[in-house]
Amino acid sequence: MPELPEVEALREFLGGRLVGRVVERVVPLAVSVLKTYDPPLHALEGQPAGPVARYGKFLDLRVGELHLVTHLARAGWLRWQDSLPAQPPRPGKGPLALRLVLDGGAGFDLTEAGTQKRLAVYVVRDPQEVPGIARLGPDPLADGFDRDAFAALLAGERRQIKGVLRDQGVIAGIGNAYSDEILHAARVSPFKLAASFDEEEVTHLYEAVRSTLRSAVERAHGLAAGQLKAEKKSGLRVHGREGEPCPVCGDTVRSVSFADSSLQYCPTCQTGGKPLADRRLSRLLK
Repeated sequence: MPELPEVEALREFLGGRLVGRVVERVVPLAVSVLKTYDPPLHALEGQPAGPVARYGKFLDLRVGELHLVTHLARAGWLRWQDSLPAQPPRPGKGPLALRLVLDGGAGFDLTEAGTQKRLAVYVVRDPQEVPGIARLGPDPLADGFDRDAFAALLAGERRQIKGVLRDQGVIAGIGNAYSDEILHAARVSPFKLAASFDEEEVTHLYEAVRSTLRSAVERAHGLAAGQLKAEKKSGLRVHGREGEPCPVCGDTVRSVSFADSSLQYCPTCQTGGKPLADRRLSRLLK
């Protein structure tokens, strides 16, 4: 799933290619992708493409007086082409969900792999009309997001810190992969209750949030859209690396079920050397 660093890189990439161009046509190819109908999608056609913004994991392309907002979900992606095929694509069962063509023939496709279709596109007059944007918590890389603001989010939270970091209503833009990376950098168990952090632990975790995300954004800076997935994977230290040695201590990275997915962690760095119990597996064995 694209998270804050990749979406920020896409924002930068598209901004340098869309601003000053005119949207020639927008072609929806998957029935499930479009979540709004007023204004209609064709209202974007003939309008100038303006700046591109990011709200958490949402991309917002200004088109005339409207906004084309996209959430790539778990398996969506954006593929840029300097010259799109002249032949209009045909709706079907393939990964292509939407095509946007600019004057001159360049543009991008939105694609989604797999059978679970969660990629979402909205045409709105104001990004706050998108429910997912309206409920977002603060951006962790915003200038005003300081240590005290972070501490206030954790105060009274009786949930495990892994779930809190992933909750878009608490903090915008962090998903499964970067929450694993942040917790590894902070040397914190993903199952530790958020409200149990002392002052020093809050500070350490806050610094891990900022440094992990900033480092990922810097690595993705200037990359083309097609290079971002590989860059993300190469920069991850524990997420997706079950069975590999931890780059910090050499212990074996382990995996455990969490919510609707799995998380990866280092026992030596994060849990005092003790493997976490896989509660989902434990329930199945009863």
